[in-house]
Amino acid sequence: MADNLTRDEARQRSELISVGSYQVELDVTGGEATFRSVSKVLFDCARPGAGTFINLVAPKVHAITLNGAPVSLDAFDGERIALTGLAAGNELVVDAECAYSRSGEGLHRFADPADGNVYMYSDLETFDAHRIYACFDQPDMKAAYELTVRAPEDWLVVSNMAPDREGGGPATGGTRLWHFPPTPVMSTYITHVSAGPWHVVRDEHDGIPLGIFCRQSLARYLDPDEIFEVTRQGFDFYHAAFGIKYPFGKYDQLFVPEFKEGAMENAGAVTFLEDYVFRSRVTDFSRESRGETILHEMAHMWFGDLVTMRWWNDLWLNESFATWAGTAAQAEATKWRHAWTTFATAYKAWAYRQDQLPSTHPIAADIPDIHAVEVNFDGITYAKGASVLKQLVAYVGRDNFLAGVRRYFAAHSWGNATLADLLSALEAVSGRDLTAWSREWLETAGVNTLRPSYTVDAAGRFTSFSVLQEAAETHPVLRSHRVGIGLYSRTDGVLRRTAYFETDISGPSTPVPELVGQDRPDLVLVNDDDLTYAKIRLDDHSLKTLVSSIGEFDSSLPAALCWAAAWDMTRDGEMATRDYVRLVLGGTASVQDISVVQTLLRQAALAVRRYADQAWRPDGLALMASSLRTLLLSAAPGSDHQLAYARSFAGVATSAADLELLSGLLSGAVVLDGLAVDTDLRWTLLRRLVSRGVLGEAEIDAELSTDATDAGERHAATCRAAVPTAEAKRETWETLTGGKLTIAMFRATLVGFVQPDQEALIGRYRPAYFAAVGDVWREWSSAMAQDFVITGYHVCAVDTETVAATDAYLADGSPPAALRRLLGEGRDDVLRSLRNQARDRAEA
Repeated sequence: MADNLTRDEARQRSELISVGSYQVELDVTGGEATFRSVSKVLFDCARPGAGTFINLVAPKVHAITLNGAPVSLDAFDGERIALTGLAAGNELVVDAECAYSRSGEGLHRFADPADGNVYMYSDLETFDAHRIYACFDQPDMKAAYELTVRAPEDWLVVSNMAPDREGGGPATGGTRLWHFPPTPVMSTYITHVSAGPWHVVRDEHDGIPLGIFCRQSLARYLDPDEIFEVTRQGFDFYHAAFGIKYPFGKYDQLFVPEFKEGAMENAGAVTFLEDYVFRSRVTDFSRESRGETILHEMAHMWFGDLVTMRWWNDLWLNESFATWAGTAAQAEATKWRHAWTTFATAYKAWAYRQDQLPSTHPIAADIPDIHAVEVNFDGITYAKGASVLKQLVAYVGRDNFLAGVRRYFAAHSWGNATLADLLSALEAVSGRDLTAWSREWLETAGVNTLRPSYTVDAAGRFTSFSVLQEAAETHPVLRSHRVGIGLYSRTDGVLRRTAYFETDISGPSTPVPELVGQDRPDLVLVNDDDLTYAKIRLDDHSLKTLVSSIGEFDSSLPAALCWAAAWDMTRDGEMATRDYVRLVLGGTASVQDISVVQTLLRQAALAVRRYADQAWRPDGLALMASSLRTLLLSAAPGSDHQLAYARSFAGVATSAADLELLSGLLSGAVVLDGLAVDTDLRWTLLRRLVSRGVLGEAEIDAELSTDATDAGERHAATCRAAVPTAEAKRETWETLTGGKLTIAMFRATLVGFVQPDQEALIGRYRPAYFAAVGDVWREWSSAMAQDFVITGYHVCAVDTETVAATDAYLADGSPPAALRRLLGEGRDDVLRSLRNQARDRAEA
């Protein structure tokens, strides 16, 4: 992770240099390791005679020419080319041999084991464009890009612009030259090139040419109709909301192999994780997640691509806006009308967790360099920021918010802007001073907790009612909130909202006189409709209703908010883990939203393994397995619930009888009406059976022979890494630390290595982990290093020895700030688990 750029360097360079254009020529017809890259850069210098540098990572540079004169190759240090004696106007030509990536950064090359086809695609955020071509690689140095690519004659090449000639130029010598006209001005990180024998489906909407691309071997699984439907709905929503027609001509969406993220908003050529091409049956939650991702990336075409942050400290604004806009579009323009319920259940839980770590930071974070931003793609940047933007929409009014956004786009299109520019536009249209709001919500860290406090008379009517606000000692900021207060009464077995009040609160206690005289309902819900970002608590009376009747809400959002409150109480040690698990298992059957069901089951499994008293853990797993088995056998045939129960049951099955059921499902000896034991479910069943020692290498090989694909190879690697023997773990650790795996295979192997319920086998690798982590951080790519640090930390047992080992490394190793942050987060998770285990133990 040595390659870096500081904010000060970027500021100084952009003050000196103005880039006009890039002409980039790539030749991908050579070997498997490198490709030819020739870059011509036209730029001006504000102070002739001054010097600067241009970014490039390449194993070899053939020639450098500045204003017609050769530049010594000594000017290239492996990451930068020093440029001296600049003229007012400059032409730089760099001829280099660049390397294909195996870690998803730069130009990633992939050979498909299913048919031998080769594919490649670029992924350049935040700081990887210079792995493909020499460039001033920072977001505020926008320019036009003209691309030429020589590729094998049977390939398709995709870039930000449509090619001059569809299908490329005439074939010569088995190759074909593709030329793409200059783009509008854009930042380096959203430029794009993909190449390979893609399967493509085309359509058109509102004058915008649409394309969907995937590998040939996945074509039979592609469902373009739903993808195009969401795409059309998104364009219609954003055109109406933003008031500016989509600005980049055509719109291609590519599902690419071994992608390191969920998706990337390259202008006019968005790339997606290939998992969104479903090889097997999935629940609607997976389709909803794909739809949200499509809409999230599309929102970036305006907010991020058309108008771009000046530096990465405003990354949050890019991602938060896209998350808010994508969820709003999904809730209002697609079939997933419950999208805000999913957001409240899944995404805000991510934010609340992140905001309680020692590494929490203000939404508007200080980003001194690239290394800092690469660990900041977190729950605060995405989910908390989106939550706060949702609150801002309520604060200034939806119409005013969108009018301000349109004003912002009009003022800064094709340029760079800052948070201050957006707030200025919103202030102008709303008439509100947002200085205090920004200070409270964007410039401070931590999450508040809201709870009701009231008294009642003999008739059961409120005689006083207040909302109490708390803050952590480490971040003692009490904020202003716009909240809804819902009163829910139970009639005929249904919890219905009988009254609703909105109010502004601030400080430690805010009276709500409107509620005085109201009958106390069965349940009081503070932050009903999820208007603000805060943890919520229930009063004792409401909590009793929740425990007995959580499945009786007639609406999904209040139920989701109550489930979230119960989860927060468990994480904070206010509810015993065993009580939370029983609550989930007792209430899941009544939950209709499959996104909520799957989130609850995932959280319950995590709670049993991390937060429960370890003496109760076997009982907890057995309780989950027993309940899930019952739910599975009674679920409606072919339903999403049936599939979700099957997967969750497979994750916790431990007893001989439960493992026998998994074996029967895998072999076909047991058949459940409506449950398709297809490719992905087979691997799920096999993985658990292997990890429990029931099946082994022979069965893994047999399964791989029926799924001889890259996905099959990854599943097999996960299973082999989960084999519960000391020898298998030793071989896997050597493979993991050998540095030869692709990012996708590394992740698959690492997940299998830290398989749950194998603590005795993997705990012995704690010393090896701390011995390796420093070298990994220094020498590996950013994405793979982070994977090793975060996921690999699970070799460390939940005990005080792990805390001591982490403290010793932090004290003696002098790790870089980003590594220190990630290790500190792992340490904090262990401490939280220990506290919660003690709380649960007290309930025994």
